[in-house]
Amino acid sequence: MGLPLLSFIIFTPVAGAAVLMFLRGDDAVRWTALGVTILDLALCIAMLAGFDTTTHEMQFTEKRPWVPALGITYALGIDGISALFVFLTALLGSICVLASWVAIDRKVKAFMVSLLSMQALMLGVFCALDLFLFYVFWEAMLIPMYLIIGVWGGEGRIYAAFKFFLYTLAGSLLFLVGVIVLYFNGGETFDILALTAQDLPFPVQSWLFFAFLIAFAVKVPMVPVHTWLPDAHVQAPTAGSIILAGVLLKMGAYGFLRFSLPMLPEASVYYSTLMLSLSALAIVYGGLLALAQDDLKKLVAYSSISHMGFVTLGIFALNLRGLEGGILQMFNHGVTTGALFLFVGLIYERTHTRSIAEYGGLMKAAPVYTAFLALFTLSSMALPGTNSFIGELLVLSGGFAANLAIGAAAVLGALLGAAYLLGMYRKVALGPASVGARFKICDVNAREMAAILPLAVLVLWVGLYPKPFLGIIDVSVKHLLAQVHDKGSGP
Repeated sequence: MGLPLLSFIIFTPVAGAAVLMFLRGDDAVRWTALGVTILDLALCIAMLAGFDTTTHEMQFTEKRPWVPALGITYALGIDGISALFVFLTALLGSICVLASWVAIDRKVKAFMVSLLSMQALMLGVFCALDLFLFYVFWEAMLIPMYLIIGVWGGEGRIYAAFKFFLYTLAGSLLFLVGVIVLYFNGGETFDILALTAQDLPFPVQSWLFFAFLIAFAVKVPMVPVHTWLPDAHVQAPTAGSIILAGVLLKMGAYGFLRFSLPMLPEASVYYSTLMLSLSALAIVYGGLLALAQDDLKKLVAYSSISHMGFVTLGIFALNLRGLEGGILQMFNHGVTTGALFLFVGLIYERTHTRSIAEYGGLMKAAPVYTAFLALFTLSSMALPGTNSFIGELLVLSGGFAANLAIGAAAVLGALLGAAYLLGMYRKVALGPASVGARFKICDVNAREMAAILPLAVLVLWVGLYPKPFLGIIDVSVKHLLAQVHDKGSGP
């Protein structure tokens, strides 16, 4: 229809945030924010409905001059790799509003403005086709996320917010240096597609690979630059944790897919064993840390480190099964871990404790809550029939094809996942009724069910019929692999 659909998707939350500034009354702010996020989600569904899965070319493209003297343009577009994450970002945005309905009871307007601003910037990251524009979106995300943690977080929110900001800023500054180097070595252009077509010398690729690695590894996060994540998750409000786990962690993996692999193919192949080793370390180390936790939110946070290790393992296996599994697992992790943080928030609102030792007997006190918690727990441990099983199976298959020892380490991580997740569920839902005796527990209400059901549907849909989701990414992944293997013969 010639409409700038991606601009509408990105700037609808911005317009909504501007409207919120003039509203009075917390209820009006909440309902308006919810309406804006639902509208944005509807636009993303329309985008997916019109998405052509038979081509790897960028779709819904827009391009306008921005800073012509430097060759900077306002350029947007999506392919199969980014389309799923645009949808996921919009979906989790509406869920975050629902999750914050009661939990955020002070400075509600400022919180919703921050939330909508954050959503717009994350959408911009997945849609940007100009490297400078990408960096603007990438860097600006720090501000609303810092506010969400630092203003509405727990008792240690200031420390956690500063730690999050400093870690990610350090990575972003190194990324900026890499952008400048890439600009002058790639024909003095910020056009991502044009830069992808360049054939850079291996020494330049190698330097850029490590500059980008540090920046993206902080976001993933990969071991050993992961220590900001548990603090941020524990102190962030529920919506902040959902955003962190569901979308923000995907930015680092997306950076590998959009920049490292296509622009630096020789370096990506040459250092793939290093990346596979770091991924295996994250899988096992994150699983061991999760196994040792008594704080429910910390357990889910450390499990994210382990699960994102599967994502980077799939990406740097550099074969079709691994790469498709890694991308699908990025989407699955956003759904499942976002849901687990939602459930942590729901029970914390009722009990004001996150200690697993203090829970127990929830199956009798809140049967609907525990039934859905079981579904998402089984999804997180990749039980057949759930979404994570398909992604993890593809990742393991690709990982074994790339490196037998790395694949074996990933299997160990999967076993650790089953141990800490089943142990958590046994204590929380099936243990002695300590919570029921100490707290008045009510089951989930209609608003909470509205947040839970879309995620539950996706868990079962991807698990039982993954073809539509794999179909979206398949052609783009094959094109990306062709780029890597055509140019990635090594120095």
